[in-house]
Amino acid sequence: MTQVGHEAARALLRRLAVEQAECRIPSVVAAIVRDGRPVWFGGRGGVDGAAPTAATQYRIGSITKSMVAVVVMRLRDEGLLDLTDPLERHLPGTRLGHLTIAQLLSHTAGLTAEPPTAWWERTPGIPAGDLLERLGPGELKHRPGRRFHYSNVGFAVLGELVARLRGTTWLKALRAEVLDPLGMHATTPRPRAPHATGYAVHPWADVVQAEPEHDADGMGPAGQLWSTAHDLARWAAFLGGETAGVLCTQTLAEMREPAGVEDGDTWSGGFGLGLQLARVGGRRLAGHSGSMPGFLATVWSDAAEGVGALFLANTTSGMSGSLLPDLLDLLDRYEPRLPDEWRPVPADPALLALTGLWHWGPKAYTLRLLPERGLSLEPVGGAGRASRFVPQDDGTWLGLDGYYAGETLRVAADHLDLNTFIFTRTPYDPDAPVPGGAGDWHA
Repeated sequence: MTQVGHEAARALLRRLAVEQAECRIPSVVAAIVRDGRPVWFGGRGGVDGAAPTAATQYRIGSITKSMVAVVVMRLRDEGLLDLTDPLERHLPGTRLGHLTIAQLLSHTAGLTAEPPTAWWERTPGIPAGDLLERLGPGELKHRPGRRFHYSNVGFAVLGELVARLRGTTWLKALRAEVLDPLGMHATTPRPRAPHATGYAVHPWADVVQAEPEHDADGMGPAGQLWSTAHDLARWAAFLGGETAGVLCTQTLAEMREPAGVEDGDTWSGGFGLGLQLARVGGRRLAGHSGSMPGFLATVWSDAAEGVGALFLANTTSGMSGSLLPDLLDLLDRYEPRLPDEWRPVPADPALLALTGLWHWGPKAYTLRLLPERGLSLEPVGGAGRASRFVPQDDGTWLGLDGYYAGETLRVAADHLDLNTFIFTRTPYDPDAPVPGGAGDWHA
């Protein structure tokens, strides 16, 4: 798996070794993905007397949620549900039927974090139907939509939603629609050899204790799965945009959009639609962390830079939290990414004629032609509203981002009409249809 140079590989392995030694981890594996391909793997510690490999299974906990979320978004893309649908529309009879699918995906439904059962991570689970019957108004801790509140229960509900709409179990749907198409054949609900044993490390002595492992049943969608560094490297590539047709890239980008902020004004962490988000050292990361008794795991993807990183460890607690950002920083330091080569591309003469200087009143903007017939409208000097646009079948242009996201741009012979705002070739061109009129410039 390792494709980086010797110096980079040594620095990456040393950072992993420091984590394993200082945090007292029985074993840990990590990997880096660049441009959709694994470029580095490292392992430290031991599993059954041998060094862990990229094929060694670890429990991935809540990373399971991100995979379940992809199936939910596939259902949306197929028209079988809408994210604004109340649960009642698809799970009739539940006492929480007013909660929406989007709220559950983004942990903004106000639902309790844990199920009304015994400590679910350490005891055998109950069937999804029994779990749903136990959920009532008492499990609502906040007004739906008011704030972020992480909920394991919410993803148990989403797993049952998938099961009902697909007519099978959430796990079979996930296997058929996501795991198998991505080649993630070593991702399973229960451990298979070779796998690490989950341990708790004593806080004041260098001894360990084995942690329990069981079938969470109805709570399975919240954290049941086991996986390997090999498979999670494929998942990191998926999150970065290598979707292999499992999900359209626009839907994946939608999942990465912030829907709830985890840490208030700081905004260093939050959630999209089933994806955990973080802003670290100038990077914007999307992925998920995972925790179950005896195991910790995290996978992050930086889609803008085309890189991802992951780790899996068999310890209940104690990792630093900076391992993956540090690994990505080391990769940048020793093997910085080369910019894509510039190449000329064919241009429609009619579109080429639109490029150049335009004015919103007295303010100057530039219109640039992008690949695949896209347009970019940006203020001269950088301050102001900038957006990209893509062509539509009716001859208009749709805003992709910024202030004009979702808005319509219409092109006329002497002006641009951007959702009623008129852009002209000269400031307030008197020959263009400027609302309110355009007079003469004078001293």
